[in-house]
Amino acid sequence: MTLNQAKEILEAKVITGLDNLETEVKIGCASDLMSDVLIFNKPESLLLTGLTNPQVVRTAEMADIKAICFVRGKTLDEKTIELAKDKNIILLMTHLPMFESCGRLYKKGLVGLGYLDINKKNG
Repeated sequence: MTLNQAKEILEAKVITGLDNLETEVKIGCASDLMSDVLIFNKPESLLLTGLTNPQVVRTAEMADIKAICFVRGKTLDEKTIELAKDKNIILLMTHLPMFESCGRLYKKGLVGLGYLDINKKNG
């Protein structure tokens, strides 16, 4: 799925990375616990979160996450936005809650980690 497709599905606004919306993401992750995100650590993924501090961007960089979508219409401070620009991490923002955001993306084909783990065991 491209980030442009995710943006449309989530009715999201682009905060950074407007020129990079054709970037592919292969897996989704949703969490407000950055320690869980670090354990998740799958490249080419999209993170959905309600946290808006710069630590989210730092965590995404460490986990090789391509983009972050902030849920529930959260507003970001300039420090978070500037850090994402510096690290080339695309930021989106949706008014939707996390649960609905995940459901919409899953319904359109973006899988989560559990799906990949099950397929590795069965395939």
